[in-house]
Amino acid sequence: MAKTEHNKKEFARILYLQGQPQNYIAEATGMSKVTINKWVKAGGWDALRAAATITRPELVNKLLRTINELLDQVNTTKDPILLASLGDKLSKFATTIEKLDKKASVVDAIEVFMAFSKWIQYRQTLDPEVTPELIKAFNKYQDLYISEQLSK
Repeated sequence: MAKTEHNKKEFARILYLQGQPQNYIAEATGMSKVTINKWVKAGGWDALRAAATITRPELVNKLLRTINELLDQVNTTKDPILLASLGDKLSKFATTIEKLDKKASVVDAIEVFMAFSKWIQYRQTLDPEVTPELIKAFNKYQDLYISEQLSK
């Protein structure tokens, strides 16, 4: 891949992770919509964007709603199999919620990396030491960190 195309791909990735639609990204980078779509799929950008857009409180709330639905289902159906598995399921939900409350998650890291990316793009307009190569290196190691955290 030519250096110019690689820079466009990196710019496209940043725009995508910021929530921009693919047609906007295609126009902004001068690449085709098909190319942007291929980059999104090949790079797993959907998963990164999804992780970047959900916050820890939203995850906890979603888990709590799931617990509530499970309890409603158990109370409505009186299914003995469902009743027998209720304790284990509730324990797993509680453990997950506890982990979310205790430590920073991958979602937190992605949020920080997104804010840093916006800031460094702004700094690039003011500081000649902030080069595209430096931004590319930051993005490389941020992506590596996120990938390693997601695989744990």
